[in-house]
Amino acid sequence: MTQRLQKQKLRKKESLGSRMFNIVNSTLLILIALTCLLPFLNIIASSFASTEEVIAKKFILFPVTFSLDAYRYILSTPTIFRGLGVSVGVTIVGTVVSMIFTAFMAYGLSRKYLLGRNTINFIVVFSMLFSGGMIPTFLVVKSMGLINSYWSLILPVAINAFNLIIMRNFFQALPDDLEESAKMDGCNDFGIFFKIMLPLALPSIATISLFYAVAYWNTYMHAILYINDSAKWPIQVLLRQIVIVSSGMQAEGTAVDVIPPAQTIKMAVIVIATVPMLIVYPFVQKHFVKGALLGAVKG
Repeated sequence: MTQRLQKQKLRKKESLGSRMFNIVNSTLLILIALTCLLPFLNIIASSFASTEEVIAKKFILFPVTFSLDAYRYILSTPTIFRGLGVSVGVTIVGTVVSMIFTAFMAYGLSRKYLLGRNTINFIVVFSMLFSGGMIPTFLVVKSMGLINSYWSLILPVAINAFNLIIMRNFFQALPDDLEESAKMDGCNDFGIFFKIMLPLALPSIATISLFYAVAYWNTYMHAILYINDSAKWPIQVLLRQIVIVSSGMQAEGTAVDVIPPAQTIKMAVIVIATVPMLIVYPFVQKHFVKGALLGAVKG
């Protein structure tokens, strides 16, 4: 009863201007949300629409006749499941490798007593602004014998400078007293890192893991440059090949006689490429905002 009375008093005290602001603010946020949501709904609806409806309508939100022809055409290619397995493997292994490298380096750079810390930080920031370019990077990958290897999709991008800086700032925001107390209790540097710092950095780890996972899942250009064997192509490259082939002729190895419109296939490709990350996102959503903000406040 007391809480209800307090809420009623607060509502009475709320001025007309405050109510108008809340109404206008809520309306704008709803419109912005719809603006972001409608294109994605159109993509999903178009991927399930029939051939006749796609040809007749330019914008579809609710298909009259549901059709799985586009998905049947894409999944009829035997290599699609192999490419899916490649992408899942590269995403999992790459995310783990990147997080290990990033966490170790970020924690080291966050310690003020590290020799050469400022110089290394400068090199990290410098790499965000300037890079060697495509050809020098390709020559380095080739000289290391990584051509046609899955590691060519992981090692060249194992550490992202932006993600490293966010995680370094997160470690810097943690009180120094934690490290000092642990050392007084006889804990070494590895014990401090694994038993104290990493558990506290879970929000940052979850956020950066999502960044890395999305980057590895969307791997396209590196696969085109470094992977010559089509049997090792990730899902993004195969989906692109399906879109190109569907515009002209039937894809090799498909068991579908009638090819759906290219527009429908494109929409289905977008759904297949996006849904896996949308499934992962809710599991790290509660850590996302906290991890990103805590790592970005201090410089």
